[in-house]
Amino acid sequence: MNGAESLVHTLLKGGVDTCFANPGTSEMHFVAALDRIPGMHCVLGLFEGVVTGAADGYARMAGKPAATLLHCGPGLANGLANLHNARRAGSPMVNIVGDQATYHRPLDAPLTADTEGWARPVSGFVRTARHAADVGADAAAAIDAARIPPGQIATLILPADTAWTEGGAVGNPLPAPQAAPVDQGVLTRIAHILRGNEPAILVLGGAALTEEGLALAHRIGAATGAQLIAQGSNARIAHGAGRVPVERIPYVVDRALSVLAGMKHVVLVGAVKPVAFFAYPGKPGYLFPPDATVHVLARPDQDLLDALTRVADELGAPAQKLPNSATRPEVAKGAPTPEAVAQSLSALLPEAAVVVDESISFGRAIFSDAAAAAPHDWMQITGGAIGDGLPLATGAAIGAPGRRVIGLQADGSAMYTVQALWTQARERLDITTILISNRKYAILLHELAGVGANPGRTALDMLDLSNPDLDWLRIAGGLGVEAARAETMERFADLFSHSLARRGPFLIELVV
Repeated sequence: MNGAESLVHTLLKGGVDTCFANPGTSEMHFVAALDRIPGMHCVLGLFEGVVTGAADGYARMAGKPAATLLHCGPGLANGLANLHNARRAGSPMVNIVGDQATYHRPLDAPLTADTEGWARPVSGFVRTARHAADVGADAAAAIDAARIPPGQIATLILPADTAWTEGGAVGNPLPAPQAAPVDQGVLTRIAHILRGNEPAILVLGGAALTEEGLALAHRIGAATGAQLIAQGSNARIAHGAGRVPVERIPYVVDRALSVLAGMKHVVLVGAVKPVAFFAYPGKPGYLFPPDATVHVLARPDQDLLDALTRVADELGAPAQKLPNSATRPEVAKGAPTPEAVAQSLSALLPEAAVVVDESISFGRAIFSDAAAAAPHDWMQITGGAIGDGLPLATGAAIGAPGRRVIGLQADGSAMYTVQALWTQARERLDITTILISNRKYAILLHELAGVGANPGRTALDMLDLSNPDLDWLRIAGGLGVEAARAETMERFADLFSHSLARRGPFLIELVV
């Protein structure tokens, strides 16, 4: 058994049975081992940002890590933006990066790079294998590290000679660790604060945004008057009819300040302190009032559901009947607007769908307005690095087979990782991409106003995606995905319904 074979056997032994890959020369022995050893679902991505983003989407839905396979330091660099998003999402991932043979590195060949240095900012664990005999144990350690709650990226760098040399041994991953409970003293203190008469808000993240977590938070809010809100960017939210509706902290600073105004206590439940995405002249960085006190009920790495249960019990909060579900609306008619898209989604979204939202500025209102839709999960970009939507949808479809994935995708950010459409076609994934075509970086036009800039022709041209217009029907078709264009909501409803009735990916260019 060589080192590469021991790596594959160890991954499978640890429950890692999906590998998103963009391999190169240094990884050929690992590729050969994947061919010889059954059990690994290998998914090819034509760009490393697709590979890492898909592994993120897979982890969010499957609840376990996939492996990636990246080609040397530059391949890792191509995937860094979506590794950044995955780190912010708390997604478990075993990130395997090929490298020069150990004895070849001192020769400084063209692909030689500081691979460990590039990996560290996005990884909770980084290790370079030194000998073939150690690869299995190194892989087991990477799996163990990836599964540390709430999940993290573990990067294993594999020099070519450690893969091809004989003497490999299968490693022994440990059972997945459980999240640590919150100390009882913390829970008692938070319950005491919530019993008071001062305005309080629970800021929810992670497992607190599952269906069970939201129901527990609703118990606490009903018993104490505390408000509930999700942090601004979240890996996954249980949404739709029959779930507790929850708003997210708004992106726009003034709106966020208004939502949190008057709060005396900000209680974090698997969330971070509410902070503005960017600095703006004359506006604060933190989004809560300066006289508010921030309390941590549970860190993201702790057992959030247990903490919410124990606080609810400490308060004697009775079980609550969930809010009545709003009536599903009729499909919208006329010109496409965010409200019209939300209305039609609420009318047509199939039960148990997964919505992947990279609609950027156009789609800010869609989440709230889609609360009347059939029960579904809602995923967002968590680290602000655009170009994650198409890969996230790809990984989510593989991580949640049998569930329709709906991508709300801005046109500009789609071009960052458009190669994901090819993977969707190759894997025959049930994904409907709603490509919002406004032919501009609309969010940056808002940001120009937000920082007080006075743009001229040169600045505006840099935010314009016309001249020439992107032809999404030809782009998608060239990558193997059937596509059609909608310029009215009636046409959109017809195409969306058509996409749900067929197998495989479908793209709707929605011209707005």
